[in-house]
Amino acid sequence: MTFPPFFDQVRRIRMRDPLSDLLGSAEDGVLEYGYADAVRLAGHSCPTVAGTYLMLAKGLEALFGDDLPERGAIRVAFPHPRTEGVTGVMAAVATLVTGATGDDGFKGLGGLFDRRGLLSFGGQTEGDITLAREDSGKAVAVHYSTQAIPADPEMGTLLGLALSGQATESERSRFGDLWQDRVRRILLDHADDPDVVRLRALD
Repeated sequence: MTFPPFFDQVRRIRMRDPLSDLLGSAEDGVLEYGYADAVRLAGHSCPTVAGTYLMLAKGLEALFGDDLPERGAIRVAFPHPRTEGVTGVMAAVATLVTGATGDDGFKGLGGLFDRRGLLSFGGQTEGDITLAREDSGKAVAVHYSTQAIPADPEMGTLLGLALSGQATESERSRFGDLWQDRVRRILLDHADDPDVVRLRALD
């Protein structure tokens, strides 16, 4: 499987999962996720997948600092229903990284490691994603905007040609290159841009 080279340049997210440690799935329960893992899950790379990955990376950093975030002990909330817009895609990426699930997740062992009820939708929550630590209650609202990173004007025409089956191979390739270049700019050039990802600590 070949991905665009910039995938390997995106910051990685390291988590510690006590369940993984107990079951011997990973040394010390440390799991590492890269942007390519989110793409494999979603099946594509786009501004939504990129933005969700970046919001998680920044939000977890704000909550845990230099400590490894504990997978399975983080609440994740979305302001919209799961079926609205791209919320379902965002939630899938959030579950991958944090382990948070609704009522269909892992039930735990001996009363521990229950992942259910950590993922919620459509509540009175701030931000595009709200993350909260189970242990301390410390929470952060994360906002995401791509207004500062406009798409190349050529993309609209090329997409229309591709969807209608009229695009040449060169035009299809050009569209894909332009699409991924925007994703690259989101994840690399604007990774620390407060106009793209904005954090607000919650009481």
